[in-house]
Amino acid sequence: MKRNLQTYGKISIEKARRAQRLLAEMVIEHDDFKNPPDIIGGVDVSYLGNRAVGVAVLLDFRTLELVEYATAVVDVKFPYVPTLLAFREFFPMAKAILSLKRNADIYMIDAQGRLHPYGLGAACHIGVVLDIPTIGVAKRLLCGTIGARSDDVAPVVLDDKIIGAAVWTGRSKKPIFVSVGHKVSLNTAIRLVKQTTRKGRKLPEPIRLAHSIATRYRSRIR
Repeated sequence: MKRNLQTYGKISIEKARRAQRLLAEMVIEHDDFKNPPDIIGGVDVSYLGNRAVGVAVLLDFRTLELVEYATAVVDVKFPYVPTLLAFREFFPMAKAILSLKRNADIYMIDAQGRLHPYGLGAACHIGVVLDIPTIGVAKRLLCGTIGARSDDVAPVVLDDKIIGAAVWTGRSKKPIFVSVGHKVSLNTAIRLVKQTTRKGRKLPEPIRLAHSIATRYRSRIR
């Protein structure tokens, strides 16, 4: 993993946009990880004022039991800018991931991946910079159009290109949105999300657990 994180939060919006375009060209959209994985990760960020709580969890892929988790509380310095959220969330996410004693074979990130107007949501961003396989799992559609549904999956299309998928899980009438982060294909990303979603749940277990821990940890630092 690349560990030079010091410049994040101090970059200008103009430089961030340029960096975003360059990083988007570096995303790998084919499987380049141990598949099926032994350990699968989940990453989420929760906010308390100007502080962010990053959480990274590791789960046994076969049992979905928690193996390890790490937290990181950082001051947020980059402003909220639509489509540049990765520059706000990168540091707490990365610090939590780098605090783990071991690595996951692939990480699910509670963020957009390729399903992004510039092709680089936070799941892609953190995957490329840390050189780790990632999947974007988001709760809302940021861009594109949902195509025809087949069973529990529908493509999301932007400019005649499939950039992600709407996936219906559990009993929810609203889908979650899955996309490539880095070093994974879209079909594999969809499959792993389905395999790690417990019956009756909407979110895959790595994301659900990371979010739960982030919420609980935030309440302790009020």
